[in-house]
Amino acid sequence: MCEACGMNELAGALSPYLRQHAGNPVAWRQWGPGALADAAARDVPLLISIGYSTCHWCHVMAHESFEDRTVAAAINDRFVAVKVDREERPDLDAVYMQATMAITGQGGWPMTVFAFPDGTPFFAGTYFPKAHFLRLLDAVHEAWGGQREELRHQGAAIVEASAKGGPAFADVTVACPLDGPCPPAPPIRESLLDRAADSILASADTVHGGFGSAPKFPGVPSLRFLLDAYVRTGDERLLGHVRLTAERMARGGIYDQLEGGFARYSVDAAWTVPHFEKMLYDNAELLWLYARLAGEGELFARVADETAAFLLERFTTPEGGFAAAFDADTDGVEGRTYVWTFAELEAALGEDAVFAAEAFGVDPARPNFEHDANVLELPADPADGARFAAVRHRLLEARRRRAQPARDDKVVAAWNGLAIGALAEYASRTGHRDSLLAAERAAAFLAERHLGADGRLARASLGGEVSEAPGVLEDYAAVALGFLRLGGEWTDRARALLEQVRAHFGDGLGGFFDTAADAERLVSRPADVHDGPTASGWALAAAALLEAYEATGDETYKDDAWRAIARAEPVMGGNPRFTAGLHAAAEALVRAQR
Repeated sequence: MCEACGMNELAGALSPYLRQHAGNPVAWRQWGPGALADAAARDVPLLISIGYSTCHWCHVMAHESFEDRTVAAAINDRFVAVKVDREERPDLDAVYMQATMAITGQGGWPMTVFAFPDGTPFFAGTYFPKAHFLRLLDAVHEAWGGQREELRHQGAAIVEASAKGGPAFADVTVACPLDGPCPPAPPIRESLLDRAADSILASADTVHGGFGSAPKFPGVPSLRFLLDAYVRTGDERLLGHVRLTAERMARGGIYDQLEGGFARYSVDAAWTVPHFEKMLYDNAELLWLYARLAGEGELFARVADETAAFLLERFTTPEGGFAAAFDADTDGVEGRTYVWTFAELEAALGEDAVFAAEAFGVDPARPNFEHDANVLELPADPADGARFAAVRHRLLEARRRRAQPARDDKVVAAWNGLAIGALAEYASRTGHRDSLLAAERAAAFLAERHLGADGRLARASLGGEVSEAPGVLEDYAAVALGFLRLGGEWTDRARALLEQVRAHFGDGLGGFFDTAADAERLVSRPADVHDGPTASGWALAAAALLEAYEATGDETYKDDAWRAIARAEPVMGGNPRFTAGLHAAAEALVRAQR
């Protein structure tokens, strides 16, 4: 047994995800200089495991491997094991995801990375079953002992490939110097925006809505861009696809038909069976979408109302912020809280079970989920609305008596900024005062706890205790956007955040890095314009700058947005569906230039 290996130190972590692993026999460390120094002193590699609290396959690998004493002994004797919450440290996640993609061609979580003590990765993957993982631990240990130079060359090649694999940005400072005004014409011509909309529509599922096939994510950045392009062009195809997607999601299993709120994605193309975790950022972005569509139909207005209520009732923390997520699993079983057998419908509703089964698309002979259970859908609005409302209420009450999924109470600055903006937008369209008050409370919490006296923003907190993890670009930009949409006194706070973006995140050529110039130096400094479930930090920054221009009339904000969009234009043209956040910002710039 290795006497130098130490003990699992995660019990004192702020992150709920890290705390989930505090009872593992693995001697987990948090990322930091101490862990890296120990690896150097012991002359062993780092084993870096990256995940998040509501990740189903992270739980699976934990149960199979990290709770197993044989696996733990193999890790502790030969590696310094480091656990990382990707939601708390998106900078580390971005760097090592880039390496994982360079090695394997794909990514995901849990992410498993083997690295030199200085953090340079030399091998990576995602989920490994226990037997495979044990063989991998042996192989890496043997290579470390006998093929160290080969690993060193491999690590250098991975870092170089990651750097070369980054996007090629434009030099825009000739057309728009950093110390001067930008041209009046937008950096991206309207014809290019039209082609981008056509490109996104080419990947659209015209039957079920959304984009591509399974698994299917909401893709709100693309939907937002299509809506903005529709406003400019009047092209009914664009609005039509947004409406189709919103309706199919609202009637599918990805939407919680009893309580409201959206799951993260659907495992099928028809939105039927979700991956049951519920994320703050998805529900914030989808609240914005349905609030904007509320005038297009009663279904959209109802979903906006229910999603706002879901955020206020289930995501609000005692301190006034919004929690990060709800787990997909209950007692280790994915979806257990949410699904129904026909017998369970009968037990809860008696003779109303047949009515409920018809309303929610439940066929007792053909269940749509595992173990004869069903994810509830809403193929059409029932004719008897009062009876349906009563059935929904009774089923929800029965469901609340079940074991419930865990909530990750971590407050993430960026996601709270999105929620503040969405609730402010919803309140402005509906007059719903409670939503506005909740947005203001969350903004006050961020201002009091996450903002330091130096104006710098902390990424995360738990129970009011702020993490040492610094804010990244998306935190500053999303919180600035949320503050701007509240308006009034919050406008000056948003401007102060944008000054921090200018001071610490610029690349000197009009674009942005994801991390601050004085942040911890990693093996690379990420700068990414590609959207995930939300728009990229770069796109959020451009959008915030444009909103600051609209709020203040200060032309320098518009010029900064001009440069940011123009610098990314070569990448935007390559795959508009994954740079839709910047395309939406370009639409906003076109409106501003007009």
